[in-house]
Amino acid sequence: MLIMPCRGQIGGVGCGRRLIFGTLYPAYYSYKAVKSKDIKEYVKWMMYWIIFALFTTAETFTDIFLCWFPFYYELKIAFVAWLLSPYTKGSSLLYRKFVHPTLSSKEKEIDDCLVQAKDRSYDALVHYGKRGLNVAATAAVMAASKGQGALSERLRSFSMQDLSTIRGDGAPAPSGPPPPGSGRASGKHGQPKMSRSASESAGSSGTA
Repeated sequence: MLIMPCRGQIGGVGCGRRLIFGTLYPAYYSYKAVKSKDIKEYVKWMMYWIIFALFTTAETFTDIFLCWFPFYYELKIAFVAWLLSPYTKGSSLLYRKFVHPTLSSKEKEIDDCLVQAKDRSYDALVHYGKRGLNVAATAAVMAASKGQGALSERLRSFSMQDLSTIRGDGAPAPSGPPPPGSGRASGKHGQPKMSRSASESAGSSGTA
């Protein structure tokens, strides 16, 4: 059972005592009641646990607003001892005088509220579960598309590097226009041959 932490040194001592007398001691005797199948003891400790659950719920708020009150933690320990005492039978008294009549008169409304809360929680769980699945699916698709694009770019870079490597290793140079320097050089060497052939043809026509 959840026990709210107390404040200060006195509160810490009070929490330790309440943990022993208010929780462990009743828990052990509840175990003995279940083991022995004693209906009277079983009902007695069930009433105590119901009162103790209400006390713990109220304590959550009173610790915030009444912790400054003098002897506040001592009063809580005294109240738990009053609940447990076989002479005062505080838990049985509170249960029979207040808790049982109130729960009996409001039982139908409480059951309806619990059913509605259960249905609403189920609907909310289904709704948010669907939204979570949609978000997860969208994120997975986006991650897959980004990963595929990065992989294709990586493969393209690898293929371009492989092609450049193959061309540089020993492939013949592509055919194309000669460089500008080579054309000028061939023109200079070919021009005397053309003038010599023209002078020879002119000499042969003069002798004829």
